Amino acid sequence: MKTDLSWQELEPSTESASAVAEARALPAVYLHPGQLFVAAGPVAVTTILGSCVAVCIWDGMLGIGGINHYLLPCGLRTASTGLRYGNVAIESLLEKLARAGARVSNLRAKLFGGACVLDAMRGKEGHLGDKNVEMARCRGNLIMSSYFGENG
Repeated sequence: MKTDLSWQELEPSTESASAVAEARALPAVYLHPGQLFVAAGPVAVTTILGSCVAVCIWDGMLGIGGINHYLLPCGLRTASTGLRYGNVAIESLLEKLARAGARVSNLRAKLFGGACVLDAMRGKEGHLGDKNVEMARCRGNLIMSSYFGENG
């Protein structure tokens, strides 16, 4: 699942034209699996998800936000592979947001991804995407989720 919009597919209008101009003026970052990114200002972040999950957390009061992209629900925190795991990636994102000055009481989050990408698992519960989503949802009421299921 690609999380950015394809502006060429939108119908031309004043609103979409200004959105395109605004998006093109922002610094851009591509987030690879096993990475996270935090910024204290507007940035256009793009990533591609399937069964992977991206957790986006922001402090709307202070304008600080971040995103991670993890592949597997649980694993050990190591220097080379830690951010590939949801339990590590979510905690690391929260830590970096706090170091950037975000306040826990202001944080809001949204979760993307968690698709079932293997035909053999379609229609079955407990596929990798489900497990990745469940890891993020275990963070309690901080996480709000978008559409999941077969399409992520």
